[in-house]
Amino acid sequence: MKFSEANHTDGHLIEAYDARSVVIGTQRYSQGLIVTPTQIIAPWSVQPANLTEKHIDELLTLKPLIIILGTGSRQEFPDLKLYFAVMERGVGFEVMDTGAACRTYNILVSEGRRVVAALMPFRL
Repeated sequence: MKFSEANHTDGHLIEAYDARSVVIGTQRYSQGLIVTPTQIIAPWSVQPANLTEKHIDELLTLKPLIIILGTGSRQEFPDLKLYFAVMERGVGFEVMDTGAACRTYNILVSEGRRVVAALMPFRL
């Protein structure tokens, strides 16, 4: 899906995504990545079943108010203890498929929110 309007003055926005990649600016990412309004960390090769507190701590060091976890082609919930690790720090935590995570991330960035999107690659 390609987004028709993108205001880059707000920071990094996801321009498009498909079953194999995510596009930010002119760069296509075919592996998982972490994106914030100010930085991109790639690759981030974590699958939902392998998500640990260490990965969550990595996301929390970016000082988000909300973390969006995109779990590939379908929504896959991580272990509940990971939710608690995030919520104990007063940070929101939403889990959705990667397409929905891309769309939600762009909306939150356009609202000026401190958001981190951890996008896992689609699995076919």
